[in-house]
Amino acid sequence: MKIAIVSDVHGSLDALEQVLARLSLWQPDHYLLLGDLLNHGPRNPVPAGYAPAAVAERLNQLAPQIMAVRGNCDSEVDQMLLDFPITAPYNQLLVDGRRWFVSHGHLYRPGEVPLPAGSLFISGHTHVPVLQREGDLVLVNPGSICFPRGDWAASYGCYEEGMLRIHACADGAELMRLVL
Repeated sequence: MKIAIVSDVHGSLDALEQVLARLSLWQPDHYLLLGDLLNHGPRNPVPAGYAPAAVAERLNQLAPQIMAVRGNCDSEVDQMLLDFPITAPYNQLLVDGRRWFVSHGHLYRPGEVPLPAGSLFISGHTHVPVLQREGDLVLVNPGSICFPRGDWAASYGCYEEGMLRIHACADGAELMRLVL
């Protein structure tokens, strides 16, 4: 199973189209969206290609393949535009025998959620990619496709057959890799 992991779109149709074009070559089975989908938020500038309604329309084309959680910039009004649920503050998946705890990252932190050894704690929010083992957990943050922070490029994550990767949106370069 191939799972694309995308966070912090912030209403940028340009950023979304760039990452979806890159991902179409890989052909993911599912898209895991980590929140902050439509709104740019009060702390961020208006991003290039800001078109929240068009972002919603584009994501709705993929609705059967999407599992999403709510970010701190997402609202009930956003849900009215989307054909898949985004109001859950977290979700849990069982993927290849491992528990994936999925949240945006503003409400839950690693170590605050009781998870079995080997679980993945997957979040966005910081706009900084992370792919590392910390104690009994694997921490995953794909970064942001719209507003990368620090010296990082805009990025997204991919999971396939026990391998996690984080890629740069612009050229698809692999930034990080972790074998589970």
